Amino acid sequence: MKIVCFGDSLTYGYGVNSNSSWVSLLKTKLHNVTIINKGVNGDTTTGLLSRSHKDVIEENPDYVIIMAGTNDLLMNHSIELIEDNIKLLIKEAKENNITPILALQPPIVESLAKIYWDASLDYKKANSILLDYINWSKNYAKDNNITIISFYDYLINKPNITDLYSDGLHPNTIGHKLMFNTLYSSLINIIY
Repeated sequence: MKIVCFGDSLTYGYGVNSNSSWVSLLKTKLHNVTIINKGVNGDTTTGLLSRSHKDVIEENPDYVIIMAGTNDLLMNHSIELIEDNIKLLIKEAKENNITPILALQPPIVESLAKIYWDASLDYKKANSILLDYINWSKNYAKDNNITIISFYDYLINKPNITDLYSDGLHPNTIGHKLMFNTLYSSLINIIY
């Protein structure tokens, strides 16, 4: 069995040791499953579309875990563009007999993001649009029988959320461990 993890820096594991990302933790826990990390720092949903054939279709996995959109939000891309691109990624996977799993990215921690990233960006607005995207994703997935794994829901109400991030956008080692736990508990019921 083969799974491609397809996304941006949240998939790549930006800011943590390469052995500490949720994808790497998945590799160590799922025996006899090939896990391929196709996360690219800074990528957008349009970027994912442009590399989907090479990074997903040519790998011919059984499953693709898709998580993207945060960079689109920070670049003021429309939510409609993000939704359309996600729909196309899912459609392309299904047309190639690859089961898509839609992972919903964690929220942005505004107070940390303003310190470590561009303080002029409106992170509150980005989080508001992210929530709209999360809600759309859940409805779209339900209507189209697609599995959702929501890192957003798991992390949003954590009282110590700032302790789970390195910079407001990217989870730290503890955050990645929590993401792995969320994913693993759902994934084992899907693939086994």
